[in-house]
Amino acid sequence: MAGALDGVRVLEFASYVAGPYAGMMLADLGAEVIKIEQPGTGDPFRDWGDGGYSPTFEALNRNKKSVVMDLKTPLGRVQIKALIASADILIENFRPGVMDRMGLGYKTVAAENDRLIYCSITGFGSTGPYQDRPGYDTVGQGMGGLLSLMTELDDPKPVGYSFTDHFAGIAASQGILGALFCRERTGKGQCVETSLLQATVSLTGENAARYFYDGRVPDRAERTRLAQVFAFVDRNKRPFVVHLSSPAKFWEGLLRAAGRPDLGKDKRFSTRSDRMKNYDALRAVLAEVFLTGSRKEWLKALRDNDVPAAPLNTLAEVFDDPQVRHLGMKQTLEHPTEGTVSLVAGGYNLSETPLTIRTPAPSLGQHNEEFLGAFKHTAPAKS
Repeated sequence: MAGALDGVRVLEFASYVAGPYAGMMLADLGAEVIKIEQPGTGDPFRDWGDGGYSPTFEALNRNKKSVVMDLKTPLGRVQIKALIASADILIENFRPGVMDRMGLGYKTVAAENDRLIYCSITGFGSTGPYQDRPGYDTVGQGMGGLLSLMTELDDPKPVGYSFTDHFAGIAASQGILGALFCRERTGKGQCVETSLLQATVSLTGENAARYFYDGRVPDRAERTRLAQVFAFVDRNKRPFVVHLSSPAKFWEGLLRAAGRPDLGKDKRFSTRSDRMKNYDALRAVLAEVFLTGSRKEWLKALRDNDVPAAPLNTLAEVFDDPQVRHLGMKQTLEHPTEGTVSLVAGGYNLSETPLTIRTPAPSLGQHNEEFLGAFKHTAPAKS
């Protein structure tokens, strides 16, 4: 079956994570995504490995076509103008002003193609006091408040995942899809903007709402206490997690699984409010209990008592899990020159227009002939 965005053409002027992730999400839905890359190097992520084809690049650029062109040359400008005229969506993640200096700003290209949906992803926004600052993932996490909810402020540690970059890509793709739906009714394109900062702040909403309500600044442990979330290790130091949330049945099941029904009579833990106030004491008691057995045994006991719990898996354990295998989350393809490529599938299903991984990430300039062959004998216009 054709994808939901079959027939939609996307031009991607983007590198690293946020823009390419947005483009990849559209490509998984069936859109034709043409990645415009600069001569010689292409996306910088290509060089995060050997031979210009790194796993990092693979992960963000499947289902795309690579076209190399020099936009500083007269011929390059003729070529890109032709591609823009045929495009439905354009994604770019440069600093504000870069696309304008290349003659590819929103107002310029919209005058040529008023159906175009133009998506701009920046570090901090296209206007404002920070608009010219360089923005990368950890900067967005830090400035947007997200990192303060994931690390201890007196001993801060960066995290091993590019949350902000991915959040911005998701926000961009959501905005694009909204604009695309609107175009179906109006016939007109529009400009979609997001930034690492805006996307990150938008996702702190739950914690921010509590801050707006009572003025208390939340830290990493705030939500763990509120949601009664715990992490433990067993006698072999193998980690697992428990999430009790609000229902009393989960607390009661935890006591049965741990063999400590007496804790239900402890005044420190009698009510959910008490357990929130005395979270550290409760965690310390349970930690001692769980050190006496194996993770496998404890997880079985917790499941037998219908308590939400899971192993804290490494990625090696994730892709060996039977439910993850059942969901088909690891997919393998063959690249014409790079051999076998393994990737992670999309995060949702559509019954009538399923997501597909049709091709691995392209080699640099792999599709030049397909899109630029007609320009071989074109005399470049004079600058």
